[in-house]
Amino acid sequence: MLRRLYHDQPESFAFTPANLEWAKAQITKYPEGRQASAVIALLWRAQEQEGWLTRPAIEYVADMLGMAHIRALEVATFYFMFQLQPVGSVAHIQVCGTTSCMICGAEDLIGVCREKIAPEPHQLSADGKFSWEEVECLGACANAPMAQIGKDYYEDLTAERLAEIIDELAAGKVPVPGPQNGRYAAEPLSGPTSLAQHEKPASPHNASVERALALGDTVKRIDGTEAPVLTPWLDARKAGRAAQKKVAKPAAKSASKPASRPAAKAAAKPVAKPAKKPARKPVAPDGRPELLQKPRGGKADDLKQIKGVGPKLEALLHKLGVFHFDQIASWRKKEVEWVDEHLEGFRGRVSRDEWVKQAKVLARGGETEFSKKVKKGGVY
Repeated sequence: MLRRLYHDQPESFAFTPANLEWAKAQITKYPEGRQASAVIALLWRAQEQEGWLTRPAIEYVADMLGMAHIRALEVATFYFMFQLQPVGSVAHIQVCGTTSCMICGAEDLIGVCREKIAPEPHQLSADGKFSWEEVECLGACANAPMAQIGKDYYEDLTAERLAEIIDELAAGKVPVPGPQNGRYAAEPLSGPTSLAQHEKPASPHNASVERALALGDTVKRIDGTEAPVLTPWLDARKAGRAAQKKVAKPAAKSASKPASRPAAKAAAKPVAKPAKKPARKPVAPDGRPELLQKPRGGKADDLKQIKGVGPKLEALLHKLGVFHFDQIASWRKKEVEWVDEHLEGFRGRVSRDEWVKQAKVLARGGETEFSKKVKKGGVY
């Protein structure tokens, strides 16, 4: 199925202060340089905040994680859990239409959605409160047919019951999720056939439903204020560092005789400070990196030693004015974005294949696993 961004996009996106704090905490789960691993969590939080995933939100998350916009867009369009168009302000109803549910009446549930919400999936109802879609298996086959509304499952549904649930939601109520036919969980409707003598639960609801009721509103969108941001992984790291410092003992002082006067004088001489590295040129306003008219010394580096650069890309880089490893190694974020945008037909390659990281090794005269293969021949 082709998934495209919605035609009407808002001008901007920003996390609420509480959600921003939460997002920054999630990024700390991952090692330096691997922040992109948090992309799904942050995209999901953006969707929870707005109801659907907008282009400004996708780009905002990409910038926050130091990713090329196209990389975050690839994630958002690949996973169907991300809604790329507006959804109902009260609830988006996902009806399972896979085998078990279809056999047990999912088509009737879809008929209710067409009648009470909108004729087609992903269309908003006339009042903007609801939207719906048919989805693949949601993993509650023993309780078919079922639908996911907000964060919870509504199972053992009938067309009549789903219509009632929609009416209750429209009236500002939150129907009790879980089985809708009196079952506790997924036992036979006639009662358990095994473990029949097990202790009767204290609550009439299973743990999942009990938790949903405790939250009070299963269709409410997250704004980051639900609970304090917890970072147990950071606490564990701090505790580990503190333990290491405690174990490490300072080196014992030497008991040898004091140094002679000449030696003491030599020791007293101030150590020359290393010369400061020259300041790097600021990035150009448009992000354009330093480009050359021709290779230095009349000979270009073999850019094909960088994984992801073939003969066509090497020719395109030469056309732009890139001939040497050290040029690529010096690129900063904005410059990488500029080059990515100017690689006709190959946009996003610089970021995806980590050219800068490879070029830094090659510029120092080192080798990567890929460059070794290139030198042996047969890669292209």
